[in-house]
Amino acid sequence: MANTPEPSTEASVVRFKDQDFTSLRDHCLSRGLPFVDETFPAEASSIGQKLLQGKNISNLQWKRPMDLSEGPPYFILEGASRFDIQQGTAGDCWFLAALGSLTQNPQCLQKILMDQSFSHQYAGIFWFRFWQCGQWVEVVVDDYLPVVGRDCLFVHPRNKQEFWPCLLEKAYAKLRGSYSHLHYGYLPDALVDLTGGVVSSVNLHSSPSDLLTMVKTAARAGSLMTCATPKGVTDEATVMGNGLVSQHAYTVTGAEQIQYRRGWEEIIRLWNPWGKKEWRGRWSDGSWEWQETRDRRKNQLYENKEDGEFWMSCQDFQENFSCLFICNQVPITLDHGLTPHERWGQMIFKNLGNTAGGPESDSQYFFSVRELMEGNNAVVSVTVMPQSLKAEDEECPLSFQVFKVDSQFQHFRERLPPTFFSIFRNAIQGIDDKTKSNFTKFCHLSPGTYVVVLSAHKGKVEFLLRIFLKKPDSDRNANHSFSHRALKGSLSEIGSQQRIFYKYAQGLDIDATQLQRLLNQELLKGPAGDTFSLDQCRSLVALMDLKVNGRLDHEEFERLWIRLLHCQHIFQNIQKSSRVLLSSDLWKAIQNSDFLTGISISYELQDLLTLRYGDSVGRISFPSLVCLLLRLEIMAKAFRNLSKDGKGLYLTEMEWMNLAMYN
Repeated sequence: MANTPEPSTEASVVRFKDQDFTSLRDHCLSRGLPFVDETFPAEASSIGQKLLQGKNISNLQWKRPMDLSEGPPYFILEGASRFDIQQGTAGDCWFLAALGSLTQNPQCLQKILMDQSFSHQYAGIFWFRFWQCGQWVEVVVDDYLPVVGRDCLFVHPRNKQEFWPCLLEKAYAKLRGSYSHLHYGYLPDALVDLTGGVVSSVNLHSSPSDLLTMVKTAARAGSLMTCATPKGVTDEATVMGNGLVSQHAYTVTGAEQIQYRRGWEEIIRLWNPWGKKEWRGRWSDGSWEWQETRDRRKNQLYENKEDGEFWMSCQDFQENFSCLFICNQVPITLDHGLTPHERWGQMIFKNLGNTAGGPESDSQYFFSVRELMEGNNAVVSVTVMPQSLKAEDEECPLSFQVFKVDSQFQHFRERLPPTFFSIFRNAIQGIDDKTKSNFTKFCHLSPGTYVVVLSAHKGKVEFLLRIFLKKPDSDRNANHSFSHRALKGSLSEIGSQQRIFYKYAQGLDIDATQLQRLLNQELLKGPAGDTFSLDQCRSLVALMDLKVNGRLDHEEFERLWIRLLHCQHIFQNIQKSSRVLLSSDLWKAIQNSDFLTGISISYELQDLLTLRYGDSVGRISFPSLVCLLLRLEIMAKAFRNLSKDGKGLYLTEMEWMNLAMYN
């Protein structure tokens, strides 16, 4: 038993059952015979008694896609989507819901699916990757699938010619031992196996203050999101009167704030791996709410299809679902509504022999928190190795606690004495949710030395421990020079500009609050005094708002973004101090602005602009310069558009008030 092993890095990819895909495929191609996997045979043993018990399997056969497809078979047809998946007779919704979420992250999905097909070098063999305790494991399968008639017994694709979901499910069943081992499981386990990420759980009954912001933040970060309904009257998943299925896993696929009647409604979108069985309440397909809303995004958001996907209000979601699971490659903060930029360090420990038996046999792992930070700054994540799990075990065979080490014990660097563990010592308990092989605890810890203590309930347990520690944001503390605050985009990177816009927009447009978040997160790095204020962002929205609705659509934002890039270039080229531009150089900024061509200002106006946009000693910050230059452009254009002779203009009182008070 190791007490405090040195942190290790992730191991290289390993082959499950020592099967090498390339050599097996090439051997089959040379012989001209399709692959037959003897380690996971096309027999009842690969299905397992739990799924075969009490069922008539006289018509059960194993067939290859070549013999099942209504036309030539495809591994992926027109892109991989959650709608390609339809759950079969196995109760593996926990895995399929996680897989459905994975399809929304193509980069992560490709790590699992690999590059393969039924046409190029087809030999009846396929391979997939799953994360297992710090390493990616390659699993090889043949393409024999259990069928009754022409229908797959387990996952069956919506398109009869597409087979990636069936083959992926078979590979996961082989990894777990049989299809029966997929019959009921835990969402965190599937999320981690598909990504190697960290799972945070949200208790929906404790009413998170801003569920919509939390979901949108996670979506922007590329996180996987799943949820589950509580257990019903029986142990079986049952369709309830409201259309939801009890004790069932769903994928969270989106969240929006939509205009409804005289206000706004927060709604969330879910997908059911069963397909077709959908929510029947408020905001469901065909509901009155969709008919009554006048939100212009309706056609983009709403589709009345029997595809298992539906909208419901966030309130109904919290009342009918018990938990929300969010999985990301590294820990993320979800309670501020901003795309997170935290940096995390990671310590990895592998224990190959923790046994039950009290404090003497518990494993202890030390770490230090060096600085005081806001929010969660430490995450402890434990994954139990598959060989330590038994099918009859209902819960995880491990538990852990986190203790702060007093000064009198800090000279113990490998193992604390039994006297440390008094009944009066407070600890952070590790397991909040029911899970079998993966559990994670987010902590807010003050500076000091800490120890993670893991205890096995019975027998020998092997596990992987990961400790994530948030690093201080050195970008905001180490250098206050604006020359290092570069915009994360360029005029040629239109895709980048679009990505940034939709990152913060709610639907098809963006308001002043969202614009403030966008500019300060994506554009500036520096002390708080240099950031865009809400009032400045309201001013920018008003200046760019051609539709006069208090929001910017993508086209309006693109005009603003181009000017922001131009202003940044001007500011950096002519500034004379580390962070500001002097008012004496204001005329240079105007002269060098392409969008101000033909516009000049008098000395009197320059003095007024300095009073309005500068500080007490005549310095102008970057956010103030942006507001100044854009307002100058819009006001000059307004004069030219309204003037009939180019020398003066006539406005009614109401026209003057509208122009002066809004723009």
